[in-house]
Parts: sequence; C-alpha cells; structure tokens
Amino acid sequence: MFPDLFSFGRMAGLFFVTAIAELLGCYLPLLWLTGKGSAWLLLPAALSLAVFVWLLTLHPAASGRVYAAYGAVYIATALAWLWVVDGIRPGWTDYAGVALALAGAACIAFGQRQA
Repeated sequence: MFPDLFSFGRMAGLFFVTAIAELLGCYLPLLWLTGKGSAWLLLPAALSLAVFVWLLTLHPAASGRVYAAYGAVYIATALAWLWVVDGIRPGWTDYAGVALALAGAACIAFGQRQA
C-alpha cells in the first residue's frame, strides 16, 4: 500500500535536502582543490556533510532501503546541480537514466511493506 501523499512528499523533500547537503559538502572542497576557493571552504563543507549524515537518520525505514531509494533522488538532484551550478544542460540519456533510477527507487520504497 502506498503511503499517504503527505508522507511521500515529506520523504521526497527530505531526500532532496539530503542530496543538496551531500552535493554541497563535496562541491566546496572541489572548489578549493581546483584553486577556485580558499581552504576556509572546508569548514562549511564538513558541516554540510555532517548535516547530510544527520538527515539520513531521520527516516524510519531500514537504513539499507533508505540509502537505496535516496540514491535515485541523489542522481536526479545531481543532474539538476549539473544544470544550475555547472551550467551544463542534461541530455535525453540523463533524463532517461533519472527516470529509470526513480522507478527503481519507487519499487524499493513502496515494494516492501510490513503486514
């Protein structure tokens, strides 16, 4: 049985915020390593990664299932990041890959229900 719309929206929103925290936590050190930012960027990067880990703990489901479903939302968010931050528009294969990943995540998130 599918969760109610509010629960699904909360889960999707939480995954999206979690993905942003992870992407930011990895992007800021990249700026420093490529000489586009100072070493001070490592402090907000570390904080962002700590927030990322904390956000993953807010899901009530089994951690392995949460991580698997989160991976698809991360893929979608990373491609949005590619477009917004890096200025590279995703191609049709990117969209197809995201659709497949999200379909897999839906199978994982909604397929195993406790009786």
